[in-house]
Amino acid sequence: MIVLGANSDISKKFTELVLQKEDIRKVYLLSSSPDKTINFRSHLKVKYNADVEIIKLNLLDPPKIDFSSMEYSLVFCASGYMGAQQEAVITNNEDNAKITAINYSNLILVLNEIAQDMERKGEGTIIGVSSVAGERGRKSNFIYGSAKAGFTAYLSGLRNYFNKKGIHVLTVKPGFMYTKMTEDLELPKALTITPEKAAKLIYRGYIKKRNVIYIAWMWKWIMLIIKSIPEFIFKRLSL
Repeated sequence: MIVLGANSDISKKFTELVLQKEDIRKVYLLSSSPDKTINFRSHLKVKYNADVEIIKLNLLDPPKIDFSSMEYSLVFCASGYMGAQQEAVITNNEDNAKITAINYSNLILVLNEIAQDMERKGEGTIIGVSSVAGERGRKSNFIYGSAKAGFTAYLSGLRNYFNKKGIHVLTVKPGFMYTKMTEDLELPKALTITPEKAAKLIYRGYIKKRNVIYIAWMWKWIMLIIKSIPEFIFKRLSL
């Protein structure tokens, strides 16, 4: 199993859930901060007797990684960076470059390497965590949203490319989630989910070989409504 963005809350919960339910012999934790991943590696080794390797992956300057030498059939990608919000969305281009690189432009180059290796093997699953923010541009975070929109389109195309090739691609679209990335935001409790619950829903989608799932279910209908709002009305809203 390969985990991109291994320090994220959802990655940790999903990885543990998979180890509880499946016979996974090797786990590769890819992170831009390997030192912050050491405790999680130790936890997995002790609790699940797993063989765990940490690999540095800085998506601002991605290294060449030989995925063909790795033992895996499942890839979980939760790499992400929300960046500045509100008025800084068009003024902080240094941060915007980081947002687009981590959430899309450099990320898909790494996933392409994995996809090529999977194609050679003829099997496997790629789970990509995108966001409902990619479904319609909002003035508060449209740089982040546009990167996630691109990532969603990439996963859709990859799924189509792998059709009939024995490789499953699952797109996950979370709404609000209690994570380190959102800890400074005021989130509506009724629309916000825990990483533990999200991991269970993602695992169910993975087992059932779904194409796209929303986390949680209500976001499918919320986004349907938001996408249906006429542009002349939508641009007046404070979203």
